[in-house]
Amino acid sequence: MFSTKFTFARIKYASGDWNTDQRMPANVLNSLLEYTTIPLNADEKIVDLSSPELFNYPFCYLSGHKLVQFTQKEASNFKTYVKNGGFVFVDDCNHDIDALFAKSFETQMTSIFGAQALKKIPNNHAIYSSFFEFEKGPPTTSFELNGWGDDLVHDYLKAIEINNRIGVLYSNKDYGCEWDYDFRNKRFLAEDNTKFAVNIIMYAMGINA
Repeated sequence: MFSTKFTFARIKYASGDWNTDQRMPANVLNSLLEYTTIPLNADEKIVDLSSPELFNYPFCYLSGHKLVQFTQKEASNFKTYVKNGGFVFVDDCNHDIDALFAKSFETQMTSIFGAQALKKIPNNHAIYSSFFEFEKGPPTTSFELNGWGDDLVHDYLKAIEINNRIGVLYSNKDYGCEWDYDFRNKRFLAEDNTKFAVNIIMYAMGINA
């Protein structure tokens, strides 16, 4: 089902805007190169959610600012992908502006997987120790409280688990914007904030540190 070389695959969907944070994938790939030994494809891959090509990739990223309303084929592919071992990291870029992405995406998940499928994960979940240690759970970002969301900093992430493994990891913390900078500027940070991205991908790939 999946290729052996890791590819950062971004999901393109018909509604809303999917092409956010365009420097982020290269930054994350650089971190994987720097910290791990997993074989990598150097370039991001755009994958249409309605295409069977989706099933070639064990990890996918989905984000946006606007409405998420999957077509029937997109919803069917999303469900089949997750049920068959795929991992989707979903990051809300719009939590600070009326929460449209969050509301509509969560509605889609309820429609596809059921009302109780998307749940908070504990801050001692394996994803927080899959490579680097995050003892307090999800790291904070500087983007979560920029305006008119629910005015809460979420100290948790949510997930849909299939057979005791995360199939959909859902963040309201806007990690995409937090990691959206040229990787060469990472040297100016006191702490590399992309380390959690490494954890997410290593967990998704089933690789232990």
